[in-house]
Amino acid sequence: MTVSVAALAFLALLGAIGARIGGASMLKPTLRVTFWGAAAMAITAGIGSAFGAAG
Repeated sequence: MTVSVAALAFLALLGAIGARIGGASMLKPTLRVTFWGAAAMAITAGIGSAFGAAG
Protein backbone atom coordinates (compact mmCIF):
# COMPACT_ATOMS: atom_id res chain seq x y z
CA MET A 1 0.00 0.00 0.00
CA THR A 2 2.79 2.42 0.90
CA VAL A 3 4.53 1.77 -2.40
CA SER A 4 1.33 2.44 -4.36
CA VAL A 5 0.71 5.73 -2.57
CA ALA A 6 4.33 6.82 -3.03
CA ALA A 7 4.22 5.86 -6.72
CA LEU A 8 1.04 7.90 -7.24
CA ALA A 9 2.52 10.86 -5.40
CA PHE A 10 5.63 10.78 -7.58
CA LEU A 11 3.52 10.37 -10.73
CA ALA A 12 1.59 13.49 -9.73
CA LEU A 13 4.85 15.33 -9.11
CA LEU A 14 6.26 14.29 -12.47
CA GLY A 15 3.02 15.26 -14.21
CA ALA A 16 3.23 18.72 -12.64
CA ILE A 17 6.90 19.10 -13.54
CA GLY A 18 6.23 18.02 -17.12
CA ALA A 19 3.36 20.49 -17.42
CA ARG A 20 5.46 23.28 -15.98
CA ILE A 21 8.34 22.58 -18.36
CA GLY A 22 5.92 22.33 -21.29
CA GLY A 23 4.23 25.60 -20.40
CA ALA A 24 0.81 24.04 -19.81
CA SER A 25 -1.49 24.53 -16.84
CA MET A 26 -0.51 22.08 -14.14
CA LEU A 27 -3.87 20.67 -12.99
CA LYS A 28 -5.06 18.66 -15.99
CA PRO A 29 -1.74 16.97 -16.84
CA THR A 30 -1.17 16.12 -13.17
CA LEU A 31 -4.62 14.56 -12.84
CA ARG A 32 -4.26 12.72 -16.16
CA VAL A 33 -0.89 11.16 -15.28
CA THR A 34 -2.07 10.24 -11.78
CA PHE A 35 -5.38 8.76 -12.98
CA TRP A 36 -3.86 6.62 -15.72
CA GLY A 37 -1.02 5.55 -13.43
CA ALA A 38 -3.56 4.41 -10.83
CA ALA A 39 -5.58 2.65 -13.53
CA ALA A 40 -2.48 0.83 -14.78
CA MET A 41 -1.58 -0.27 -11.25
CA ALA A 42 -5.14 -1.48 -10.61
CA ILE A 43 -5.27 -3.44 -13.87
CA THR A 44 -1.87 -4.99 -13.17
CA ALA A 45 -2.93 -5.97 -9.64
CA GLY A 46 -6.18 -7.41 -10.99
CA ILE A 47 -4.39 -9.54 -13.56
CA GLY A 48 -1.88 -10.67 -10.95
CA SER A 49 -4.69 -11.58 -8.58
CA ALA A 50 -6.56 -13.48 -11.31
CA PHE A 51 -3.49 -15.61 -11.99
CA GLY A 52 -2.57 -15.99 -8.32
CA ALA A 53 0.58 -13.88 -8.60
CA ALA A 54 -0.47 -10.99 -6.35
CA GLY A 55 0.49 -11.36 -2.78
